[in-house]
Amino acid sequence: MYVAAAIVPQGGLARGREYRDVGLYGEYARALADGRVPYRDFFVEYPPGAFAVFTPPALLPEQAYRHSFKVLMALLGVAMLIVAAVILARVGAGRRRLQATLAALALSPLALGPVSLNTYDLWPALLVAGAVAALLYGRPTLGFALLGLAVTAKLYPLALLPLFCVAARPRLARPLLAFGAVVAAVFVPFALVAGEGLRESLEAQSGRALQLESLGGAMLAAADRLGLYDATVVTGSTAALSRDLAGGLPDAVAVASSVLQAAAVVAVAWFFAVRGRASGERLVIAAAATLVGFLAFSRFISPQYLVWLLPLVLIARLAPAVLAAAAMVLAQLWFFHYGGVFALERIVWLVVVRDALLVALYGLLLWSTITPSSSRTFVHAPFSNRRASGTAAVEAEERRSR
Repeated sequence: MYVAAAIVPQGGLARGREYRDVGLYGEYARALADGRVPYRDFFVEYPPGAFAVFTPPALLPEQAYRHSFKVLMALLGVAMLIVAAVILARVGAGRRRLQATLAALALSPLALGPVSLNTYDLWPALLVAGAVAALLYGRPTLGFALLGLAVTAKLYPLALLPLFCVAARPRLARPLLAFGAVVAAVFVPFALVAGEGLRESLEAQSGRALQLESLGGAMLAAADRLGLYDATVVTGSTAALSRDLAGGLPDAVAVASSVLQAAAVVAVAWFFAVRGRASGERLVIAAAATLVGFLAFSRFISPQYLVWLLPLVLIARLAPAVLAAAAMVLAQLWFFHYGGVFALERIVWLVVVRDALLVALYGLLLWSTITPSSSRTFVHAPFSNRRASGTAAVEAEERRSR
């Protein structure tokens, strides 16, 4: 089902045309293969861990890069299906829910459109899913290591670190050491040979102004459509490409967005901590809420970022999955009409609705994190390092529920 769904969209598995930054990935990978050092000899707007998926397709002839990159992303998509099944099994999902959730995940390329295989966001999303699965199975050191690897590929998984610390407490020394060791192993070599360029790349990623597709940007675009505000769209404020809103009000909204983003992430970890004993399913919901909150209130959103929500949001029951699918479809609707978005035409209302759906999705998932879980499948306080203790907790909880 997944392979069939990956073929259908424009820019799909069997389509020749490329979208987004696949060509740029190939340029980076070929430059590396030619002996040029990223960040020192050429600017790269992505973290070093991204080269793990940029480089393998470059080992083939240049004209095959686009197709081989899509095949690699499709393989990662299949791997994500497997990890999702492992998570669902751990939280005690029945056969019907297991099949329905995996079917929805398999069909996700239809909702995502070209961004499904033409960006590398499946790579960090897979690592995040693996990290959550490792926590659920009582392997916090492995989970933190996978989370660290995800951060080296794209910075957003760093938002999950507070939640992971809460879930794995009180034995945090080894997991945090594993997290730091993995991040250092990837970043330090580049920092030693290209420190200034690496710093410039990180600043370009994190220092963007208020992007038009963000929640704050969409609200100002809507105000422009209503004649309440005169919005000015400019080319990105940093070396990382984007279309931003210029002016004092957008700058103030950008600061407010960052504050809300941090608050959204901290709120999930806080409520997860204060609710005491938690089911494995509630950890999945909390992780999904963290990712959605980080994305919904970010000052920069792009359609491919919705890949970050896979597979955790789809695992978090029907209502969150429906809202996430609607947001993906809306993003695809204007993907081929970006000129109209940048010109602040009527299509910007779709951006407004998409961002509103993300905020609603965050609220729903946060409420589910706060509400005591009815799951009786995996109780942890804290997560154990041994599979046997996890099994004992399951059996004990089952006896209490009878």
